Amino acid sequence: METELSRKQAVLAVVPFLALGVADVVLLLLWGLDPLWGFMILPPILFVSVLAWIAFRGGLAQDRTGDPAET
Repeated sequence: METELSRKQAVLAVVPFLALGVADVVLLLLWGLDPLWGFMILPPILFVSVLAWIAFRGGLAQDRTGDPAET
C-alpha cells in the first residue's frame, strides 16, 4: 500500500529547514556582511528546500526496505 504525503504535510516537513536557512541569511546580513554574500547563499537554500518538498511529496522519503512484515 503506497501512501503519498499531502502537499500540506510536505510543506510542514520542509518549512523548519527553510526557516533556518532564511534566518541564517538574515543573521549574516544583520552582522554587516556584504548583501551579495547573503543573496549568494539564498539560492542553494531554496533549491534544497524544493528538492526536499518533492522528496516528501513524491514519497521518496518513505521506508523503501520492502519488508513484507510491515505491510
